[in-house]
Amino acid sequence: MKNYCLELSGDYACFTRPEMKVERVSYDVMTPSAGRACFEAILWKPAVRWHVRKIEVLKPIRWINLRRNEVASVVSMRNVEAAMKAGKGDLALYIEDDRQQRAGLFLRDVAYRVHADLEFLHERDPSANPMKYQEMFERRARKGQCVNQPYLGCREFAAAFRLVSDPKSERAAITETRDLGFMLHDLDFSEPADPLPHFFRAQLNNGVVAVPDWDSGEVRR
Repeated sequence: MKNYCLELSGDYACFTRPEMKVERVSYDVMTPSAGRACFEAILWKPAVRWHVRKIEVLKPIRWINLRRNEVASVVSMRNVEAAMKAGKGDLALYIEDDRQQRAGLFLRDVAYRVHADLEFLHERDPSANPMKYQEMFERRARKGQCVNQPYLGCREFAAAFRLVSDPKSERAAITETRDLGFMLHDLDFSEPADPLPHFFRAQLNNGVVAVPDWDSGEVRR
């Protein structure tokens, strides 16, 4: 594995708590799964797996209440399958007919340094050299290139990103320390049709959240 660090920032963020069923309420800090998604937005390959190890909070935790328009439903998988078989079909969702307003408690003016390990899965690409993927990620991250725009929990909250070569020379994290409670670690996709969430007890220590290993005893369903 090789460790990398990205600085991620944006005007707004929402790392939604799954226990909030109606209104969107964010965790206080970026979740490991959201950090992983930002790395994957720059480089995702079947032979690459990202493991978030540490999240540094660079700006004070601030909140904002917003009300947004959302689409109330999703396209039915049955309709998608029928359209694929028939070669045609109306799969559109019309916002004017299916709109709902939801209030949300979001984060504002956020910035994080996310440390993650790039693991090369040799069995997925036996002929490849791990250096190939490391150089690919470094080249893309330095140039600001990505497969899709990284975002901070919700797609409309785009993230600016920067590859950090020497984290020790960067600005310090905030000095706040507190218990963040149980936080989403990531989803177990061993059953793609029914991914299972896993959680850990998150602690903010001088602005840093240490992320336990997926298979450690600290991570539970």
